[in-house]
Amino acid sequence: MAASRLPPAALSLKQFLRRQQVLQLYRRILRAIREVPNEDDRHYLKQWTREEFKRNKDATEEDTIKMMITHGNIQLQELKKTLQLAKS
Repeated sequence: MAASRLPPAALSLKQFLRRQQVLQLYRRILRAIREVPNEDDRHYLKQWTREEFKRNKDATEEDTIKMMITHGNIQLQELKKTLQLAKS
């Protein structure tokens, strides 16, 4: 049997796609935070976001990761709604 050409630490396709979802969510949150008018609030939200993602970076259970992504998307939508209300 031929040896695998992938390094031992290579991600499976499922893990790779989930990682892409997490990174996309992170970027979307940071882009939304740019719209916050108050600089102190912007700084606080950036720090909070970074800490949350760092705190959960070692999560490996598929269901847990899905739940965190869903929760992050809900929080992103709430932030966007709040920003829209503040602009009007």
